Amino acid sequence: MTTLFSFILVLGLLIFVHELGHFTFAKLFGVRVLKFSLGFGPRVAGKVIGDTEYVISAFPLGGFVKMFGENPDDQQIASEDKNVSFAHKPVWQRFLVVLAGPLFNLIFSVVLFFMVFTFVGIPTAVDTTRIGKVNENSPAALAGMQTDDIILYIDNRETIGWLDVLEAVKSSEGKLISVVVLRGSERLTLEILPAIDTVKNVFGEEVETRFMIGIMKADELTYEKSNILGAFQSACLQTWMYISLTVMGFIKIVQQVVPASEIGGPILIAQIAGEQMKAGWLNLIYFMSLLSVNLGILNLLPIPVLDGGHLVFLTIEGVRRKPMNERAQIIAQQVGIGLLGSLMIFVFYNDIVRLFH
Repeated sequence: MTTLFSFILVLGLLIFVHELGHFTFAKLFGVRVLKFSLGFGPRVAGKVIGDTEYVISAFPLGGFVKMFGENPDDQQIASEDKNVSFAHKPVWQRFLVVLAGPLFNLIFSVVLFFMVFTFVGIPTAVDTTRIGKVNENSPAALAGMQTDDIILYIDNRETIGWLDVLEAVKSSEGKLISVVVLRGSERLTLEILPAIDTVKNVFGEEVETRFMIGIMKADELTYEKSNILGAFQSACLQTWMYISLTVMGFIKIVQQVVPASEIGGPILIAQIAGEQMKAGWLNLIYFMSLLSVNLGILNLLPIPVLDGGHLVFLTIEGVRRKPMNERAQIIAQQVGIGLLGSLMIFVFYNDIVRLFH
């Protein structure tokens, strides 16, 4: 139940924000919006207000804003209605209406972080020598080191911060080291033989080879109070970091550095959302922010059917000062639908395989 609730909450909110972007800019430029739908398929609930029907549909895996004149035929649109027709708006206005969806997702990430940083504080890593994880069958594990041990000395040199631990192990050149740890209230001395291993980045690429003992630092954070300006700056920086990671992630997938089997779909999102909610609302908000950035960047990819594909069409129209050939657009959209459909099948397959592993 927690997984289902958190999935609907996260995905529903992100879809709402995305479609709200399209809706807001359409209204701003005087476009008549016929329908604002959260979800696809059969109508579950809805209400007509003014020119717009607001609908909640059965399948919460997307949404759409239907605008008057999206697929125009000059013979069918009365001259008095052209001022509320999407297709009869200037190219730059249509461009902004399409761009607003992904843009709102990126802005939403900033808003979420701003709220956290304003009311909770800006998270700052605490430099500690506490062990967060001991890798199985590693030199540290074989020597008896345990999670939550605090490293006090290595070869009689005091370790104040984690960099002291890294440097002491790295400079050992594979010789036996004496490590004094604090476990509870007891001091223990462990003899550990470092081994050559590879350091990998967040994408699994090998970046360095050095002596290690197979431990990871405990993640300890302190939340520092900040003024509104500081919270906003930190929220923008955090969102930019997520944008950079997301873009680089797409590049690494194309380069086959990150295996395609790592790509997840709705089932994986539901699982992670459930786990994050159990871990606390703060974790869920961080996950929602990351997912919002992912959704924004994904929609900006130049694939027909996605917002990015429409932006390409509009850019070409702006340069040529006339729309692309209708047949070319239809063919491109059919290719886009095929690509998107294949991707959905693939991510569902990945999700199902994960369930049985």
